[in-house]
Amino acid sequence: MARSDVVWSEQGTTPDRIEAALRELLIEVHTHKQDAVPARVLNMIAFVDRAWSGEIANRLRGVGRYHASRMVVLAYEPKRERLDARVTISSDEGERPPGELALLRETVVVELGDRHLDDLLTIADPLVVPDLPTLLWSPHGHRDIAEALMPLAQAVLYDSVGEPDPREALDVAAALTKQAYVVDLAWLRSTPWRERVAAMFDPPWLRPELRLLARVEVRHHPASRAAASLLLGWLASRLGWRTERLMAHGEELVGKARGGRQDVSLRLRHAPQLQVPGLEGLTVETAAGRSLSLDRGPGGLRARFGSAGEQPREWTIPGASRGETGVLGEGIRQALLRDPTYVPALDCARTMIA
Repeated sequence: MARSDVVWSEQGTTPDRIEAALRELLIEVHTHKQDAVPARVLNMIAFVDRAWSGEIANRLRGVGRYHASRMVVLAYEPKRERLDARVTISSDEGERPPGELALLRETVVVELGDRHLDDLLTIADPLVVPDLPTLLWSPHGHRDIAEALMPLAQAVLYDSVGEPDPREALDVAAALTKQAYVVDLAWLRSTPWRERVAAMFDPPWLRPELRLLARVEVRHHPASRAAASLLLGWLASRLGWRTERLMAHGEELVGKARGGRQDVSLRLRHAPQLQVPGLEGLTVETAAGRSLSLDRGPGGLRARFGSAGEQPREWTIPGASRGETGVLGEGIRQALLRDPTYVPALDCARTMIA
């Protein structure tokens, strides 16, 4: 799809000058394209290290139609003295159905330094569209700095896998839920796994066996214990298990949860052979002898399902992973939705890896 961009930039600028440039560019675009209107759904503020801003830009380009209506990138360079800015207004051209309006999306990149950190609210506030929800993202950490922007945000994009200590990662997520709606990318990456487990027990004749689960094992990259515990927490919270602290056994965490009819054996196991962060596999077994295993493999998830005394069935579930750009796009979309299952899963996960 062809794109048409209008650009303004200025060195040594001010927030008022940037905001005025946004208004003037929108007027200019509308004068020449009366069938173009600004998208007005979501603001997004990203506080990033300027040295890595290119990587973040590449990730954002991949989100496609989930791009925020107005994207404000605060590119931080510690020793920078001057406030520089670049405003781009983009519109899609050429492939719109007849009579359909073209949507304009605005991107504002502000380069700033240490001397501007005390005025972050003053800089960012004029640049977001009033009366729209705002999503805040700080992919390179800087929690203390991002905290200053929280008064502008109704949702926060966070990644539990980004913290070296899984317990600290979950504690940070829990603290953020007290201030805004949290979209956890580690949680979204587990969506295919949760969907497949739920689908496997969807037939009415199998649903009663959810209450008979006897063993759950999650295999994960060594850096992804937080993500694995969230998956366990999801099962525990949805099935009403009473969770307890899991105990270290070598590189594993093992323990039990108390179900309605019986104890459930739980295990988080490292999968050092996994080359990328995330989940490697999941196995659930019921007291009736039924077993479901899901494992990451070429082209999707490799599923294995069977009952005691029977030959298990095996098949591949294609396209189970969205990839990182797909996960980020889904994270932006989720800022406008509300997933009621995340916080209960988070609470259970924090209990298990206390």
